[in-house]
Amino acid sequence: GTVKESGEKHKGSVEIPNLSEENEVDDTEINVSKKKGEGDVLKDLMRTEGTTKVREALRDYLKALKTEFTLGMILPTKAAVGQELATERKLSGNTVQDSVSPQALDVVGVKIPTVKILMREIFNSPADELYSIFTTKELVQKFSKCPAVIEAEKGGKLQMFDGCVSGEYAELVPSQRIVLKWRCRSWPDEHYATVALNFKDMAAQTELQLECKGVPVSNEDSTRQCWKKQYFEEIRILLQQSKDTME
Repeated sequence: GTVKESGEKHKGSVEIPNLSEENEVDDTEINVSKKKGEGDVLKDLMRTEGTTKVREALRDYLKALKTEFTLGMILPTKAAVGQELATERKLSGNTVQDSVSPQALDVVGVKIPTVKILMREIFNSPADELYSIFTTKELVQKFSKCPAVIEAEKGGKLQMFDGCVSGEYAELVPSQRIVLKWRCRSWPDEHYATVALNFKDMAAQTELQLECKGVPVSNEDSTRQCWKKQYFEEIRILLQQSKDTME
């Protein structure tokens, strides 16, 4: 990590000796160490805020391992310290390299079965107005009724519904098209769908065409309902409120 004030980089490590399905995540040991030299402020931060973040990630990791998509995988057990595991998991055709230490396990790669969702909706709004609802933080927070992170630029982060949905913007063509790297928190760790939103201007109306590729099979219905109920229906309510206010 880098200490902001000085700009100096410091190397260290985080060791988790007792990660196991037998232990509660809150009871998991997390040891932070660093190489000799300055940077104690960084080590202290890792021991406080960092430990909390690591436990959150471990909680999601263990939950993902227990899903039906990872039936071929073995949950971590108490193994010999000092041995390394390099696991290659194939998620929806994308290869992700995981390195977990100090566990020693045989883990089988799992290819997640996925589906593509197609939806079409008509909104009583011009395309530029509808586009702005997906790219403006204040408007997203209005229809989602939650704080949100909206960085509407290529590579910008996206987080909505108290962290239940996250991802990033991959492509933005104003009033025409948005492509997102998108996931639900309940999905297997690091698995993302690709969401394309195409805006077809029809005078005072807009046809929104949604294509969502890479949705885990068992999450098809819940993902479809998420877009229908939490996005489209709430956006319609927001548009109607805006229209009523103008009148």
